[in-house]
Formats: sequence, C-alpha cells, structure tokens
Amino acid sequence: MSLVCDPVGGLVEIPCVMRNATGAAQALAAADIALAGVQCYLPFDEVIAAMVQVGRALPASLRETGTGGVAACPTARRLVEQAFRQLPLREH
Repeated sequence: MSLVCDPVGGLVEIPCVMRNATGAAQALAAADIALAGVQCYLPFDEVIAAMVQVGRALPASLRETGTGGVAACPTARRLVEQAFRQLPLREH
C-alpha cells in the first residue's frame, strides 16, 4: 500500500523528506495516468478499506514511533545520540 513511517529520532527529516520527494514525483505520474484515461478496476472505497486494514495490521514500531524500520538501524541510533547530545539542556 505504501511505506511504513519510521522517522529517525522521531523527526521527519530522515527518511521522510526523501520519501516525500519521491512521492511528489509519483503524484505527477498518477495525474498523467488519470488524465490519459487509464482506469482502475478496483472501487475507490474498497482500496480505502484495504488501506485501513493494512494500517491497523502494522505493528506500533512502524507507526511513526521512531522505534522500528530504519529508525532502529545502528547508524540511525548513533546519529540521534550525537544530535541530542549537542542540544542545550533546559531547566523546567
């Protein structure tokens, strides 16, 4: 259906920005296909229902929690540690 949401450090920079850029290209291609008259044989509401089913079947680690997918890779974890180490501490 689509890609999992696995932001490194819980932020949307890695890999989301790159995925969104490719998604924009896919949107343009989809518009061209629709304008060319290519028809989909699956009803829209059935596709949406399938998307809901797939989304509910995904484990929590792949639902924008930053705990699964590429967010769990060793390099991603190291980058997060380095980035957050550089942040100034705030007193509450």
